[in-house]
Parts: sequence; structure tokens; C-alpha cells
Amino acid sequence: RLEKTGVEYVHIDVMDGHFVPNISFGADVVAAMRPHSKLVFDCHLMVSNPENHIETFARAGADILTIHAEATVHLHGTLQKIRAAGMKVGVVINPGTPLVTIEPVLNLVDQVLLMTVNPGFGGQVYIPEVAEKIADLVKLREAKGLTFDIEVDGGIDDKTIHSAKNAGANVFVAGSYLFKGDLDANVAKLKAALHD
Repeated sequence: RLEKTGVEYVHIDVMDGHFVPNISFGADVVAAMRPHSKLVFDCHLMVSNPENHIETFARAGADILTIHAEATVHLHGTLQKIRAAGMKVGVVINPGTPLVTIEPVLNLVDQVLLMTVNPGFGGQVYIPEVAEKIADLVKLREAKGLTFDIEVDGGIDDKTIHSAKNAGANVFVAGSYLFKGDLDANVAKLKAALHD
């Protein structure tokens, strides 16, 4: 059904009940979904010690594996292992985590995900102050001559998408907004808002 709406990615939140308080999908769900979709599977691991789950998600069919900088003491090595496992590499930071935390690894990633809410629960309100962090990341990317995508996740709707886009984000995760009500209509509204 998602493929018919024209979305390009399926963003799959994986939560372990430890790094964040909630528990959600795991690699088995990703593996069960994979035969039914050609969309890009962007797996966002909100788990402690993500380095322990890389091979499992590679086998399950993840296209992009995005891990929290805050969740591992071996960030550089973990990102390299993701690439070696054949997936695109993403790193994510929470709203309160400074960009300097990920600056040393930006040359290793295909995307940087900036959380626009505190992770763990859907339906939260977008934190507008993250727009400044998005703009700073754009400047940092340009200064380093890199080309990674800038993805935002949390509270994205037909209003907040403007703030994130204008600041420089180019990949937008919308969950609660899309699935409350008519999916097709909500995707169309979000796409229209993106192009306003």
C-alpha cells in the first residue's frame, strides 16, 4: 500500500526498551516485510550496543542501517562494520546532542538523521530549535565537501516540514501524521506541503 502512494523509503524504528523506554519491531519483522516491498528499508536502531545487531539486520534485508551516536562507545568501528555488511550507513543524534559528537565520522556516512523529538514514542511535537542544528549541519557538510543526506524524524507534518526543509533537510520521516486518517490523502498533503 505504501508503494502506491509514491513514498520512497520505509523508515523502521527498532527499539529495545533499554536505549529508549519503548519496545518495537526487530529484524524478524524486517525479514518478513522484505519479500513484499521493493522500497528502501531504512532501519533506525534505537538500541544499546547496535554493533551487536549489524549482521542480523543485513540478513533481514535492511538497505540503510542508522545508529545512534549515543548508543555505542565504538561509533567509528560500528559504522565501518555496517558498510562492510553491505548496507548504507546512517548516524543519528538526539535533539540535545551536539553536532561535534558526529563530526569525526561524517566522512563514513550516507545519511545523518537529526531527531526532531526525543526518541522512543510516536506522536510527539516537533522541536523547532532543531532547525538551527540542521542549518549548521548543512554548513559542516559543505565545508567538508561531503554529500550525505540530512534526514529528520519526529513531529513531521504538513506544517513542520517547511522548517526542516528550509533549514536544509532533504529526507523526511513522517509516521503518526501519515497513518492517522487516510494514508493516500495524508501522503499527498505532505508532498504538496514539501513543494510549496
